[in-house]
Amino acid sequence: MPKYYFSRFEHRKPPEPLRTPTWMMRLWQVLAVAGLILGANYIRWRWMESLNMDALWYAVPLALAETLAWIGTLLFTINIWQVKDPECPPPPDDINHCLVPQDRGESRPPKVDLFIATYSEDVELVRLSIQDALKMHYPSEIIYRIHVLDDGRRPEMRAVCEEEGVNYITRDNNIGYKAGNIRNGMEHTDGDFLVICDADTRVFPTLLTHTLGYFRDPDVAWVQTPQWFFDLPEGERLHAWLKRKVGLPGYLFGRVTEGIFGRLTIGSDPFFNDPRMFYDVILRRRNWANAAFCCGAASVHRREAVMQAALRGYVFTVEEEIARYTGTIRDEDTRAALSRAMLPHVISDTELTPYKFHVSEDIYTSIVLHGDSERRWRSVMHPTIESKMLSPQDLLTWMIQRFKYAAGSLDILFHDKVFSRRRFRLSPGQTLMYATTFWSYMACVWNAVFLISPLIYLFTGIPPVSAYSEPFYLHFLPFFIVSELAFMFGTWGISAWVGRASYLSFFSVNLRALNTVLRGEKIKFDVTPKERQTGRFLYLVKPQIAIVVLTLLGLIWGGIQVARGQVDDPSGYVINIFWGGVNIAAMLPMIMAAMWTPPETQEAENA
Repeated sequence: MPKYYFSRFEHRKPPEPLRTPTWMMRLWQVLAVAGLILGANYIRWRWMESLNMDALWYAVPLALAETLAWIGTLLFTINIWQVKDPECPPPPDDINHCLVPQDRGESRPPKVDLFIATYSEDVELVRLSIQDALKMHYPSEIIYRIHVLDDGRRPEMRAVCEEEGVNYITRDNNIGYKAGNIRNGMEHTDGDFLVICDADTRVFPTLLTHTLGYFRDPDVAWVQTPQWFFDLPEGERLHAWLKRKVGLPGYLFGRVTEGIFGRLTIGSDPFFNDPRMFYDVILRRRNWANAAFCCGAASVHRREAVMQAALRGYVFTVEEEIARYTGTIRDEDTRAALSRAMLPHVISDTELTPYKFHVSEDIYTSIVLHGDSERRWRSVMHPTIESKMLSPQDLLTWMIQRFKYAAGSLDILFHDKVFSRRRFRLSPGQTLMYATTFWSYMACVWNAVFLISPLIYLFTGIPPVSAYSEPFYLHFLPFFIVSELAFMFGTWGISAWVGRASYLSFFSVNLRALNTVLRGEKIKFDVTPKERQTGRFLYLVKPQIAIVVLTLLGLIWGGIQVARGQVDDPSGYVINIFWGGVNIAAMLPMIMAAMWTPPETQEAENA
């Protein structure tokens, strides 16, 4: 068995789910409401009293960006308003415990198929996933099978499956990519439940014990479990890093700082890969609205739900195709006759796709199931980590992955007709949650405005407001301070700054995704590499470097103007110096990630 870079991390244990005290949640909610009210007042003031009428070309786009950002804050507040984890009953020992009464039949154990989808990954890496899947345990009898779905059609992969005693499934084409691969796997299996894994998904033995109980509710369609990248660099303790850099004074300063703020590390998670903000806060807190969507790997699905979504989608596609040719025919009898004549041909030409052949098949299928007005399928975001997987080890891989997420979601929003289907209806809560997802990807537009605006002021001295005077501070500062405090408590236990920096620095990736979708270009199904790609990747962060360089030049130029007494109101420069400094701080982690290379040996870490 080869020795991989992550072999030294195998001992790591996953973090426990966040446990937010009730008093902290109440404090967060009070501060969040106060922040939104103060924000609304600030937006009102911006539009009605503060616009610089001599520079509307600058003032209006910034005020609009602030308004759209406030709407995003409102949606995000609703999203993370409360933690409402559903109770998980004991795991079922009879499939009838998971069915509606009219569907119950002969008593038997539940059947579970675990799929490991692979294409070109190292077969020995897949072997590790197989071996961990073989360790699955369950408190009662269960029919459990492991299937490797190999779209690479590799003899060596088949040989590994034979050696490990698991089923090998392949096909003679790659239609639909991963979604098509899973569809092919479903055609060759009959499990009641499906566990979806990527090639590097290493499930824990407790996965089924801790998740199948949710399916005692016959309306639960899938359970998503958190993804945990166990190979993230753990970094170096602050006091140890400072000691290496400046000696004993640094060590003492680091100890005092950690005594005040808690454990601090340098060099951890160079690619913002820590998924806890997404899984443990954003997605987990959508349980209250039954709006936690599927994220693929480490999820458990009810076959019945997947197939029902496929059948409904199939019917809709057939009806839509017929309507496309017959919709302009006014005579009702002629239209009906042509529809009947076309029906068998359209049926034979239309594929049944349990998972949509789409770059974001997971969220697409989630929307279809959540919006099924005839069944009202439910989802669960399980709070506890039940598997481990590998993180991207270079910026190129990381950006390919993030581009797919953004472009796939925006393609659904702008081009797919799923929201116009008959018998499709999301609840108000689900509508808000999916709107939050789509809105977050649209934010690249106003984030670009926030990055450019201080440059305009620093180089030209033209303010976007009528004056940086007392009214500005009275409206802006309370809103800013209360909002910062609110989200500090609302995401307690996770670095809010890391999430914000990632959100802001992603502007170029998401702008490219938005441009791709609006131009109608086909989104490629690029396979996310599992091995580190060689080289430095500064060419990927040219926009971020440009923002940093231009902001630094603007700060220098603005400082010179203030020093020469060329500025009537230096307070405007103080605001924009702070603003520009925040922008630089947000861009730097991505730039550093472009230059990061994994160490040959693990850094010594201090407890």
